[in-house]
Amino acid sequence: MQQRGIMNRDLFAREALAQIPKILTLLDRNPHSPTYGCFDRTFWQYKVIDFPAGMSQEFVYPLALAYHTDLPDNQFYQQPILKEWIEAGILYGLRSSHSNGSCDDYFPYERAAGAAAFSLLAFIDSYTLMELDNSETLKFLVRRADWLAHHQESGRLTNHQALIVLCLELLSQLLKLDRWDESKAQRLEQVLSWQNSEGWFQEYEGCDPGYHTLTISCLARVYELNPNNRLRDAIAKATLLTAQFVHPDGSYGGEYTSRNTYNFFPHGFELVGKWLPEALNINDRFLQGLANGLGACYSDDRIIGHHTWNYLLAWRDYIPARPPLKPLPKERFWLQEGGILIDRRDDTELYLALNKGGVFKLFRDGKLIASDTQFSLLVVEGSKLKNAVGHLIGNYKITVEDDKITISGSLGWAKQKQMNPFNLIALRLVMLSIGRFFPNLIRTILQKILITGKKSTPFKFFRCLSWQDGHWQVYDELYADSWAKVHSAGIGVDQTSIYVVMSRTFQLGQLKSHWELTTKVEHLKDNEPLRVTRNFN
Repeated sequence: MQQRGIMNRDLFAREALAQIPKILTLLDRNPHSPTYGCFDRTFWQYKVIDFPAGMSQEFVYPLALAYHTDLPDNQFYQQPILKEWIEAGILYGLRSSHSNGSCDDYFPYERAAGAAAFSLLAFIDSYTLMELDNSETLKFLVRRADWLAHHQESGRLTNHQALIVLCLELLSQLLKLDRWDESKAQRLEQVLSWQNSEGWFQEYEGCDPGYHTLTISCLARVYELNPNNRLRDAIAKATLLTAQFVHPDGSYGGEYTSRNTYNFFPHGFELVGKWLPEALNINDRFLQGLANGLGACYSDDRIIGHHTWNYLLAWRDYIPARPPLKPLPKERFWLQEGGILIDRRDDTELYLALNKGGVFKLFRDGKLIASDTQFSLLVVEGSKLKNAVGHLIGNYKITVEDDKITISGSLGWAKQKQMNPFNLIALRLVMLSIGRFFPNLIRTILQKILITGKKSTPFKFFRCLSWQDGHWQVYDELYADSWAKVHSAGIGVDQTSIYVVMSRTFQLGQLKSHWELTTKVEHLKDNEPLRVTRNFN
């Protein structure tokens, strides 16, 4: 072990502190305003929605951490006004919640577990950090914890469940209560049961390395508060798996994952690094990418908070003594149940989604040379254009050999449902009437429409990746009975089409151009396949 990386450590803080002015812009800072403390600017300032998003109140947490981040050029360090704004944010979270402590995020009476849990973590830690003293606030925190302890949301999002365990553990220790002991144990058991034998945690339809790091971050804190060997083993297995997904340029995640995210939450690896030094290598490699501008941008009004507070925690708990960086072995790593294959050989690294039609990222000499999200067609259907894509999770025919990988199946119809005035009015009427009593049913329906499942199209594909003369060759075929209705065709670098809040963020690798194939399709006869070959030298 050696002392190093103090300047690298500050990258976490500087990236996070750069977001604080925007977070303060999102906050209603007028103490005479009826929405004082609200972080949802579309509600209090623009007045274009009819309720505030409960998730936005999480933004008190980055402010509390910025207040305590002692860097020479941190203008927010120990600024007294921040304490007032943080308390106002917590109190607005109280006022805008339902009587049972839950809150809404995307539609009225949603009672969103994710928003409730993220903001509860923010309130508990901020209350503690700022040494607040308010009995009304504490009663509210207990009420929200009670609701989360007994509520089960639809869909398998392990990061939410781990977050709830952490909230219950923190509040139990803050208030010296044992009222949630049974709920904590049951919820933690659920989290551990959702860890696949390959090490990854379930996120909707599979393995998402980005949300995986958030789950580790939560569980690492739970372990510090209440250690046990089973939890330690689960964290260690998940952490060692994470090491496989840090790209050679220090970037992380992307469209080959189940939820299409570039998420990376570093804090857990600093905590795990106390007893598993390999975890620190993960952050060190990611910091190299962050130094080169390869982190994704999460600076939009709704998702700016998560990475900001997690980066500041990673800075705070950074371990100065780091093990030497060790390169990963040049070999194949295949998550057969997760549907992801990583092939490292010579000077290349291939990250391939077998369960998403062969979506891939390819690196050579430590640099991204190709990002591919499979075929995408715009197809004329009556007076509308529909999008047929090859990147949806599905059951594909797969063969994996030493130097050749094939994937075949059908394209699926992209999930592109948009809101319009009629849909918004209908959703409001439903939620204001029977929907308020069955919010999980509404959530389940929306998940099926926007996220899960695949509806096949008449278009069939075949993709072959073969290792030839020291490089990867990708050969594609696309079949159609008729090409007459195909308006345009191409292969994108970052196309996704399921609804995930943290996806479709910008990352420098997306500057590569979409590969236009429309002119090739225009010259095809019916039943004649489109064939394209690429060599990545």
